[in-house]
Amino acid sequence: MDSKLPDPPLTPTDDGSLTACRRPAADRDTCLPPASQCLFAANGHRPRMDDPTILLTNDDGIDAAGLRAVYEGLSAVGEVVAVAPADDQSAVGRKLSHEVDVWGHELGFAVEGTPSDCVVAGLESLVPEADLVVAGCNRGANLGAYTLGRSGTVSAAVEATFFDVPAMAVSMYIPVRDDTDFTSIDDGALSYEEAVRATTYLAERAGPAGVFDQCDYLNVNAPVGDWGPAPLRVTRPSLEYEMTAERNGDAVTLHDRIWERMADGDIPDPEGTDRRAVVDGAVSVSPLTAPHTTEHHEALDALADGYDPTD
Repeated sequence: MDSKLPDPPLTPTDDGSLTACRRPAADRDTCLPPASQCLFAANGHRPRMDDPTILLTNDDGIDAAGLRAVYEGLSAVGEVVAVAPADDQSAVGRKLSHEVDVWGHELGFAVEGTPSDCVVAGLESLVPEADLVVAGCNRGANLGAYTLGRSGTVSAAVEATFFDVPAMAVSMYIPVRDDTDFTSIDDGALSYEEAVRATTYLAERAGPAGVFDQCDYLNVNAPVGDWGPAPLRVTRPSLEYEMTAERNGDAVTLHDRIWERMADGDIPDPEGTDRRAVVDGAVSVSPLTAPHTTEHHEALDALADGYDPTD
Protein backbone atom coordinates (compact mmCIF):
# COMPACT_ATOMS: atom_id res chain seq x y z
CA MET A 1 0.00 0.00 0.00
CA ASP A 2 0.98 3.61 -0.46
CA SER A 3 2.52 5.43 2.45
CA LYS A 4 0.52 7.93 4.42
CA LEU A 5 0.07 11.27 2.74
CA PRO A 6 2.56 13.80 4.09
CA ASP A 7 0.14 16.73 3.94
CA PRO A 8 -2.79 17.08 6.39
CA PRO A 9 -5.30 14.37 5.52
CA LEU A 10 -8.39 16.39 6.43
CA THR A 11 -8.87 19.98 5.37
CA PRO A 12 -11.64 22.29 6.61
CA THR A 13 -13.69 23.91 3.87
CA ASP A 14 -15.23 27.38 3.98
CA ASP A 15 -18.44 26.04 5.52
CA GLY A 16 -16.58 24.21 8.30
CA SER A 17 -16.99 20.71 6.90
CA LEU A 18 -14.10 18.36 6.19
CA THR A 19 -12.74 17.18 2.89
CA ALA A 20 -10.42 14.23 2.51
CA CYS A 21 -7.47 13.87 0.17
CA ARG A 22 -7.79 10.50 -1.51
CA ARG A 23 -5.00 8.02 -1.95
CA PRO A 24 -2.80 7.10 -3.80
CA ALA A 25 -0.28 9.88 -3.33
CA ALA A 26 -0.50 10.83 -7.00
CA ASP A 27 -4.09 11.94 -6.35
CA ARG A 28 -3.47 13.84 -3.13
CA ASP A 29 -3.94 17.24 -4.75
CA THR A 30 -7.58 16.34 -5.39
CA CYS A 31 -9.59 16.86 -2.20
CA LEU A 32 -13.05 15.32 -2.21
CA PRO A 33 -16.11 15.52 0.01
CA PRO A 34 -15.82 12.51 2.33
CA ALA A 35 -19.00 10.56 1.64
CA SER A 36 -20.46 11.12 -1.79
CA GLN A 37 -17.27 11.35 -3.82
CA CYS A 38 -15.59 8.41 -2.10
CA LEU A 39 -18.71 6.38 -2.71
CA PHE A 40 -18.86 7.38 -6.35
CA ALA A 41 -15.23 6.42 -6.84
CA ALA A 42 -15.57 3.05 -5.12
CA ASN A 43 -19.05 1.96 -6.16
CA GLY A 44 -19.11 3.42 -9.66
CA HIS A 45 -22.43 5.18 -9.10
CA ARG A 46 -23.69 8.26 -7.36
CA PRO A 47 -25.61 7.89 -4.10
CA ARG A 48 -29.39 7.45 -4.35
CA MET A 49 -31.43 9.47 -1.92
CA ASP A 50 -33.41 6.48 -0.63
CA ASP A 51 -30.40 4.24 0.06
CA PRO A 52 -29.34 3.72 3.69
CA THR A 53 -25.83 4.84 4.53
CA ILE A 54 -23.72 2.11 6.10
CA LEU A 55 -20.57 2.85 8.07
CA LEU A 56 -18.23 -0.13 7.71
CA THR A 57 -15.35 -0.73 10.08
CA ASN A 58 -13.29 -3.63 11.47
CA ASP A 59 -10.30 -4.43 13.64
CA ASP A 60 -8.15 -6.26 11.07
CA GLY A 61 -7.40 -3.04 9.19
CA ILE A 62 -8.99 -1.26 6.25
CA ASP A 63 -7.07 -3.32 3.68
CA ALA A 64 -8.22 -6.68 5.06
CA ALA A 65 -9.91 -8.99 2.58
CA GLY A 66 -12.81 -9.58 4.96
CA LEU A 67 -13.71 -5.89 5.04
CA ARG A 68 -13.56 -5.59 1.27
CA ALA A 69 -15.75 -8.67 0.83
CA VAL A 70 -18.42 -7.21 3.12
CA TYR A 71 -18.06 -3.80 1.46
CA GLU A 72 -18.85 -5.29 -1.92
CA GLY A 73 -21.80 -7.24 -0.57
CA LEU A 74 -23.30 -4.30 1.31
CA SER A 75 -22.98 -2.05 -1.74
CA ALA A 76 -26.08 -3.82 -3.07
CA VAL A 77 -27.99 -2.68 0.03
CA GLY A 78 -26.94 0.94 0.44
CA GLU A 79 -24.15 3.46 0.26
CA VAL A 80 -21.14 2.08 2.11
CA VAL A 81 -18.38 4.21 3.62
CA ALA A 82 -15.49 2.43 5.32
CA VAL A 83 -14.03 4.12 8.39
CA ALA A 84 -11.53 1.53 9.55
CA PRO A 85 -8.15 1.27 11.27
CA ALA A 86 -5.11 1.84 9.10
CA ASP A 87 -3.53 -1.34 10.52
CA ASP A 88 -4.41 -4.38 12.62
CA GLN A 89 -6.14 -3.52 15.90
CA SER A 90 -7.36 -6.96 16.92
CA ALA A 91 -8.45 -7.64 20.51
CA VAL A 92 -8.13 -4.02 21.66
CA GLY A 93 -11.66 -3.94 23.09
CA ARG A 94 -13.15 -0.44 23.39
CA LYS A 95 -9.82 1.33 23.72
CA LEU A 96 -10.12 4.99 22.74
CA SER A 97 -7.61 7.63 21.65
CA HIS A 98 -7.60 11.36 22.26
CA GLU A 99 -6.74 12.28 18.69
CA VAL A 100 -6.36 10.20 15.52
CA ASP A 101 -4.95 10.94 12.08
CA VAL A 102 -7.37 10.31 9.21
CA TRP A 103 -6.83 10.18 5.48
CA GLY A 104 -8.87 9.30 2.44
CA HIS A 105 -8.96 5.74 1.16
CA GLU A 106 -10.61 4.29 -1.93
CA LEU A 107 -13.28 2.75 0.32
CA GLY A 108 -13.72 5.77 2.59
CA PHE A 109 -11.35 6.71 5.41
CA ALA A 110 -8.32 5.10 7.04
CA VAL A 111 -7.90 5.98 10.73
CA GLU A 112 -4.74 5.73 12.80
CA GLY A 113 -6.68 4.36 15.74
CA THR A 114 -8.88 1.64 17.18
CA PRO A 115 -12.26 0.33 16.01
CA SER A 116 -14.01 2.39 18.68
CA ASP A 117 -12.06 5.45 17.51
CA CYS A 118 -13.36 4.76 14.02
CA VAL A 119 -16.98 4.59 15.15
CA VAL A 120 -16.82 7.77 17.22
CA ALA A 121 -14.96 9.67 14.49
CA GLY A 122 -17.26 8.25 11.84
CA LEU A 123 -20.61 8.95 13.50
CA GLU A 124 -19.60 12.30 14.95
CA SER A 125 -17.62 13.73 12.04
CA LEU A 126 -16.94 11.67 8.94
CA VAL A 127 -20.24 9.88 8.24
CA PRO A 128 -22.78 11.45 10.64
CA GLU A 129 -25.65 10.43 8.36
CA ALA A 130 -24.98 6.70 8.86
CA ASP A 131 -28.09 4.57 9.38
CA LEU A 132 -26.24 1.36 10.29
CA VAL A 133 -22.77 0.38 11.51
CA VAL A 134 -21.28 -2.93 10.40
CA ALA A 135 -17.99 -4.16 11.88
CA GLY A 136 -16.20 -6.95 10.01
CA CYS A 137 -15.81 -9.37 8.57
CA ASN A 138 -13.31 -10.39 11.20
CA ARG A 139 -10.72 -13.04 10.40
CA GLY A 140 -11.61 -15.47 13.19
CA ALA A 141 -14.75 -16.02 15.22
CA ASN A 142 -15.97 -13.98 18.18
CA LEU A 143 -17.96 -16.61 20.05
CA GLY A 144 -18.86 -16.90 23.71
CA ALA A 145 -19.75 -14.27 26.29
CA TYR A 146 -16.15 -13.89 27.43
CA THR A 147 -14.98 -12.65 24.03
CA LEU A 148 -17.45 -9.79 23.73
CA GLY A 149 -15.51 -7.26 25.78
CA ARG A 150 -12.09 -7.99 24.32
CA SER A 151 -13.01 -8.10 20.63
CA GLY A 152 -12.34 -4.96 18.62
CA THR A 153 -14.96 -6.07 16.11
CA VAL A 154 -17.70 -6.44 18.71
CA SER A 155 -16.56 -3.30 20.53
CA ALA A 156 -17.13 -1.24 17.39
CA ALA A 157 -20.72 -2.43 17.28
CA VAL A 158 -21.17 -1.70 20.98
CA GLU A 159 -19.77 1.81 20.53
CA ALA A 160 -22.33 2.52 17.83
CA THR A 161 -25.24 1.65 20.09
CA PHE A 162 -24.45 4.59 22.37
CA PHE A 163 -25.16 6.82 19.38
CA ASP A 164 -28.55 5.07 18.97
CA VAL A 165 -27.35 3.65 15.66
CA PRO A 166 -28.10 -0.06 15.10
CA ALA A 167 -25.03 -2.19 14.51
CA MET A 168 -23.77 -5.60 13.50
CA ALA A 169 -20.50 -7.30 14.40
CA VAL A 170 -19.58 -9.90 11.78
CA SER A 171 -16.90 -12.57 12.17
CA MET A 172 -15.92 -15.79 10.42
CA TYR A 173 -14.82 -18.99 12.11
CA ILE A 174 -11.57 -20.42 10.80
CA PRO A 175 -10.91 -24.00 11.91
CA VAL A 176 -7.44 -23.70 13.44
CA ARG A 177 -6.13 -25.34 16.59
CA ASP A 178 -3.97 -22.49 17.89
CA ASP A 179 -5.56 -19.25 19.09
CA THR A 180 -2.38 -17.28 18.22
CA ASP A 181 -2.37 -18.12 14.51
CA PHE A 182 -4.96 -15.70 13.15
CA THR A 183 -2.64 -12.83 12.25
CA SER A 184 -0.48 -15.19 10.20
CA ILE A 185 -3.41 -16.50 8.14
CA ASP A 186 -3.62 -15.11 4.61
CA ASP A 187 -7.17 -13.77 4.65
CA GLY A 188 -7.01 -13.23 0.91
CA ALA A 189 -7.16 -17.01 0.51
CA LEU A 190 -10.28 -17.36 2.69
CA SER A 191 -13.85 -17.63 1.44
CA TYR A 192 -16.12 -15.07 3.11
CA GLU A 193 -19.13 -16.02 1.00
CA GLU A 194 -21.42 -17.19 3.80
CA ALA A 195 -20.49 -14.30 6.08
CA VAL A 196 -21.22 -11.81 3.31
CA ARG A 197 -24.49 -13.51 2.40
CA ALA A 198 -25.77 -13.36 5.99
CA THR A 199 -24.53 -9.81 6.55
CA THR A 200 -26.21 -8.52 3.42
CA TYR A 201 -29.46 -10.31 4.27
CA LEU A 202 -29.58 -8.91 7.81
CA ALA A 203 -28.44 -5.40 6.85
CA GLU A 204 -31.29 -5.16 4.36
CA ARG A 205 -34.04 -6.73 6.48
CA ALA A 206 -33.31 -6.42 10.21
CA GLY A 207 -34.15 -2.73 10.48
CA PRO A 208 -37.45 -2.77 8.58
CA ALA A 209 -38.46 -5.96 10.44
CA GLY A 210 -38.10 -4.19 13.81
CA VAL A 211 -35.22 -6.36 15.04
CA PHE A 212 -33.40 -3.39 16.54
CA ASP A 213 -36.49 -2.38 18.51
CA GLN A 214 -35.66 -5.28 20.82
CA CYS A 215 -31.86 -5.38 20.71
CA ASP A 216 -29.00 -2.93 20.29
CA TYR A 217 -26.72 -4.94 18.02
CA LEU A 218 -26.29 -8.32 16.38
CA ASN A 219 -23.24 -10.48 16.88
CA VAL A 220 -22.95 -12.55 13.69
CA ASN A 221 -20.56 -15.46 13.28
CA ALA A 222 -20.40 -17.49 10.09
CA PRO A 223 -18.53 -20.69 9.29
CA VAL A 224 -15.81 -20.48 6.68
CA GLY A 225 -17.33 -20.37 3.21
CA ASP A 226 -15.60 -23.56 2.10
CA TRP A 227 -18.06 -25.52 4.23
CA GLY A 228 -20.87 -24.65 1.83
CA PRO A 229 -24.31 -23.06 2.31
CA ALA A 230 -25.01 -22.25 5.96
CA PRO A 231 -28.46 -21.82 7.51
CA LEU A 232 -29.04 -18.95 9.92
CA ARG A 233 -29.75 -19.62 13.60
CA VAL A 234 -30.70 -17.18 16.37
CA THR A 235 -28.44 -17.90 19.35
CA ARG A 236 -27.23 -16.72 22.73
CA PRO A 237 -23.54 -16.33 23.67
CA SER A 238 -22.06 -19.45 25.22
CA LEU A 239 -21.08 -19.19 28.89
CA GLU A 240 -18.37 -21.83 28.60
CA TYR A 241 -14.90 -20.51 29.48
CA GLU A 242 -11.76 -22.33 28.39
CA MET A 243 -8.91 -19.91 29.18
CA THR A 244 -5.85 -21.41 30.86
CA ALA A 245 -2.59 -19.93 32.13
CA GLU A 246 0.71 -21.77 32.54
CA ARG A 247 3.77 -20.34 34.22
CA ASN A 248 7.04 -20.80 32.34
CA GLY A 249 9.83 -19.32 34.43
CA ASP A 250 9.38 -15.55 34.40
CA ALA A 251 6.50 -15.72 31.92
CA VAL A 252 2.91 -16.90 31.99
CA THR A 253 1.41 -18.30 28.79
CA LEU A 254 -2.30 -17.61 28.27
CA HIS A 255 -4.17 -20.01 26.03
CA ASP A 256 -7.77 -20.40 24.90
CA ARG A 257 -8.36 -24.15 24.74
CA ILE A 258 -11.70 -23.76 22.98
CA TRP A 259 -10.03 -23.50 19.56
CA GLU A 260 -8.62 -27.00 19.88
CA ARG A 261 -11.97 -28.37 21.02
CA MET A 262 -13.76 -26.63 18.15
CA ALA A 263 -11.31 -28.08 15.62
CA ASP A 264 -12.02 -31.54 17.03
CA GLY A 265 -15.78 -30.94 17.11
CA ASP A 266 -15.64 -31.61 20.87
CA ILE A 267 -17.25 -28.59 22.49
CA PRO A 268 -19.24 -28.33 25.72
CA ASP A 269 -21.73 -25.80 24.37
CA PRO A 270 -25.43 -26.76 24.36
CA GLU A 271 -27.92 -26.28 21.54
CA GLY A 272 -28.97 -22.67 21.11
CA THR A 273 -25.53 -21.20 21.78
CA ASP A 274 -23.43 -19.30 19.27
CA ARG A 275 -20.46 -21.67 19.30
CA ARG A 276 -22.60 -24.77 18.87
CA ALA A 277 -24.32 -23.24 15.83
CA VAL A 278 -21.07 -22.39 14.05
CA VAL A 279 -19.41 -25.74 14.73
CA ASP A 280 -22.55 -27.36 13.31
CA GLY A 281 -22.08 -25.34 10.11
CA ALA A 282 -24.68 -22.61 10.67
CA VAL A 283 -24.47 -18.82 10.83
CA SER A 284 -24.96 -17.70 14.44
CA VAL A 285 -26.87 -14.46 15.09
CA SER A 286 -27.05 -13.29 18.70
CA PRO A 287 -29.31 -10.27 19.40
CA LEU A 288 -27.60 -8.36 22.22
CA THR A 289 -27.93 -5.21 24.30
CA ALA A 290 -25.03 -2.92 25.08
CA PRO A 291 -25.64 -0.80 28.22
CA HIS A 292 -24.83 -2.39 31.53
CA THR A 293 -27.96 -3.31 33.44
CA THR A 294 -28.68 -3.11 37.16
CA GLU A 295 -31.10 -5.08 39.30
CA HIS A 296 -32.45 -4.50 42.79
CA HIS A 297 -30.29 -6.34 45.35
CA GLU A 298 -31.60 -6.39 48.90
CA ALA A 299 -28.28 -7.62 50.27
CA LEU A 300 -26.41 -4.70 48.72
CA ASP A 301 -29.07 -2.27 49.96
CA ALA A 302 -28.50 -3.57 53.48
CA LEU A 303 -24.75 -3.09 53.15
CA ALA A 304 -25.25 0.46 51.91
CA ASP A 305 -27.59 1.25 54.80
CA GLY A 306 -25.07 -0.07 57.27
CA TYR A 307 -22.11 1.85 55.85
CA ASP A 308 -20.66 4.47 58.21
CA PRO A 309 -18.21 6.79 56.44
CA THR A 310 -16.96 8.09 59.85
CA ASP A 311 -16.08 4.65 61.17
